[in-house]
Amino acid sequence: MLFRVFLMGPLIGFVPIVALLLGINNVIVPYDTLILSVVLFVVIPLILGIVSRHYIIKTKGINYFKEIFLKKFDKITIAGLLLTLTIIFSFQGRKIIDNPMDILLISIPLTIQTFFIFFFAYGWAKIWKLPHEIASPAGMIGASNFFELAVAVAISLFGLNSGATLATVVGVLVEVPVMLILVNISNRTRGYFIENCKEEKIIKI
Repeated sequence: MLFRVFLMGPLIGFVPIVALLLGINNVIVPYDTLILSVVLFVVIPLILGIVSRHYIIKTKGINYFKEIFLKKFDKITIAGLLLTLTIIFSFQGRKIIDNPMDILLISIPLTIQTFFIFFFAYGWAKIWKLPHEIASPAGMIGASNFFELAVAVAISLFGLNSGATLATVVGVLVEVPVMLILVNISNRTRGYFIENCKEEKIIKI
């Protein structure tokens, strides 16, 4: 239940938070555009994932889902991500090279923000005595900035060569290595959650 709260929080809060931040900077984006973007790029894929997961597990079992079905998409997801990044950077590459200081100024607060949110959620999960398999995804989801969604919205509203698109592209550029670092930190600190796992097993017994 707590994990679902962690998961739904960023999703529900995305539209009002983005609208607020855009309003502060005098950038007006209609609510229906923001909501449509969330529905198309987050809600629909999430629902399809949930439905397909339940259907496959029910018909073929959890082992088939984990060992066969998911592995079929490993290369496809990597290829899709690389293709998306290639297309985006091919349009923004010159701006990135010509504006290194702007890239740096965008990158620093994004990096600090991502680390702060992750450790806040990760530490809170430890205080709540949640097991590592819940604490780690909760921290990752909290630290995620939905830059893929932001890129799609920026391109649709302002065009491929806009400053807004550049900022979101830098977000993707920063988020990938930062999230990999956080995954490494999560794996290395797994031992701090062993006690939590033991307590959970005792409660279940």
